[in-house]
Amino acid sequence: MDCYGCCALIASGICFLIFSARFIHLVRLGNPKDLSKKSGDTVKAIKYSFTEAMMPKNKESAYLHLPTYVAGILYHIGTFIALLSFVSFIVISFTETTVPSVVSQIGAIILVPAIISGFSILFKRIFSKELTLLSGPDDYISNILTTLAQLLTAIFLLFPETADIYYVVMTLFFLWLPFGKTRHLMYFFFARYHLGYYYGWRGTW
Repeated sequence: MDCYGCCALIASGICFLIFSARFIHLVRLGNPKDLSKKSGDTVKAIKYSFTEAMMPKNKESAYLHLPTYVAGILYHIGTFIALLSFVSFIVISFTETTVPSVVSQIGAIILVPAIISGFSILFKRIFSKELTLLSGPDDYISNILTTLAQLLTAIFLLFPETADIYYVVMTLFFLWLPFGKTRHLMYFFFARYHLGYYYGWRGTW
């Protein structure tokens, strides 16, 4: 592994340590402290928060923007694939194993819908007056870095000689991940848990 790969590995380690520290902190905080009398089922509400409540018909306005909703799902799937691919690349570089070209090609093809979704969301954020008013620098930076991470992952899968630029982009991505809106990679799960707990305690949604 060259210096670019080492930088990406170090950046991913820093990212992991920051997320680990925040995870431990949130776990130690425990459940929300609610002084009201419990009148519902928190377990059922938490389950609902992670399942049915995520469906577009149960969200405030997602059902009005189904293409964007689907694009968001594809985009997030692509992000997880890019992260798993990075781990795979690191393992392969240390074990000196090879990946069949057909596997790399399939991986790159799977990332295409996510990459298209990422750029579509970015363009919509730029050209939609409503979204532009709601967007800050973090929204654009997070979108661009995440989409580039997916794009360079797909390119690297097909063209291994692009390793240097791939690792540069991944270094930037990992350094930004725990500080930008991309940190919802972890906070999403705690937020949905607390949402279900809060409303489940009160027996309403």
